[in-house]
Amino acid sequence: MTRSQAYRTALFAIEAFLLTAALETGAAAQTNSPEGVKNIVLVHGAWADASSWSKVIPLLQAKGLHVVAVQNPLTSLADDVAATKRAIALQDGPVLLVGHSYGGVVITEAGNDPKVAGLVYVAAFAPAEGESVGSVTKPYPPAPLGNELRPDAQGFLTVTPKGIADDFAQDLSDQEKQILTATQGQTAAAVFGATVTTAAWKAKPSWYVIAGNDRAIPPELEKAEAAAIKATSITLPSSHVAMLSHPKEVAELIEQAAAKAGSR
Repeated sequence: MTRSQAYRTALFAIEAFLLTAALETGAAAQTNSPEGVKNIVLVHGAWADASSWSKVIPLLQAKGLHVVAVQNPLTSLADDVAATKRAIALQDGPVLLVGHSYGGVVITEAGNDPKVAGLVYVAAFAPAEGESVGSVTKPYPPAPLGNELRPDAQGFLTVTPKGIADDFAQDLSDQEKQILTATQGQTAAAVFGATVTTAAWKAKPSWYVIAGNDRAIPPELEKAEAAAIKATSITLPSSHVAMLSHPKEVAELIEQAAAKAGSR
């Protein structure tokens, strides 16, 4: 064997060793990677936008989760479901859907997508087939927030600054209340009468954050819904925007849901 041939043989041996080591390292990493859903799609509710998840997002990302917050147009239930399904379609694996308030109606419908592994409701509506926000709230006393809604000529509703401060986010700072007032999404009144066709929670595992001091949705309704959908639930002493007043607790429940939904 010439010196050149010996050099090439040694080089091939080194390359083979490095390739084998890389494959073994990759296999070990794959074996040791934690199980569970890695894609979290957050769906905001009425009179809000995707920034309502601003405190939860970094907490989830710090746990290695891939997070997307949908920007719902709030023009119709069909439009909001379509926006959510577009976000689901872009994910590279199973998805955990998280919905706040009216966003619970959206995930109840959009959650039928086969990529969705579980649902998390945060102070949210969880209607069954043929039900709407209007129908599920009828048996309960009107929530205080309802007195602070103002319609425009196009059929969209806006919350007054007083409504945001006293009934929507009463446990946030004055600055945060002002930001919510400025960024709120005008919401078509028609979304509250739109009915669910197929309730995803009947086939998917669910979790629920009950907001004990909610003045936008009666806490009694939230408790009844959590029980009806057989959700794993927690109760927080929070306003309607639990993800802003108690982001740590909300993020922890989402993490737990992602881990368990992926192991089913």
